[in-house]
Amino acid sequence: MFELTDVEHRYGTVRALAVPSWRAQAGEQWLLAGASGSGKSTLLHILAGLTTPSAGRVVVAGQDLAALAGGARDRWRGRHVGVVPQKLHLIGAVSVFDNLRLACTMAGLRVEEARIRALLAAVQVADLAQRRPGELSQGQAQRVAIARAVVNRPALLLADEPTASLDDASAAAALELLRTQAREAGATLVVASHDARVRPLLPRTYQLSEVAAAA
Repeated sequence: MFELTDVEHRYGTVRALAVPSWRAQAGEQWLLAGASGSGKSTLLHILAGLTTPSAGRVVVAGQDLAALAGGARDRWRGRHVGVVPQKLHLIGAVSVFDNLRLACTMAGLRVEEARIRALLAAVQVADLAQRRPGELSQGQAQRVAIARAVVNRPALLLADEPTASLDDASAAAALELLRTQAREAGATLVVASHDARVRPLLPRTYQLSEVAAAA
């Protein structure tokens, strides 16, 4: 489903990330582990096509990301990758329902209103569809962000530190929601986290090396 080969990212002369090789198959669920500052968010951005690595090859869903640029890359991302960022970035000026509607429109896809309603029901926020994000609790907003991430049936679902500010019960519930929605979308799931509570809940782990990141 994706394959990274000799991927490296630098900020000036400082190497921030090094991934010699990582391959994931369709439908697999992974923990991307590493201490704070080890490059987890950078690697998620590379997988999503938001950041171009300094070196190496990145292929996601059969697409070599180096061959895409500008609007073509943005459209590809909207159709093939779902992202749940650490800061949820819901659009505050429109309703929950319209946040999902816009995710479809911006990817150039047909809006399936029945699917949007079903997804909001699946993540238990159907009654909040006409509220704006500023009227939601943190937990409710996270559920909406997960629904938005999977509305276009992505091949790859990425989540950045989704349990960072949650208590034990809420963290377990958030991970189960991500896993369930990934399975239903048929997506490969990658969760970036340094939270020790996450490791037992995901079957596969890719560990980023602090030594490699600091080299």
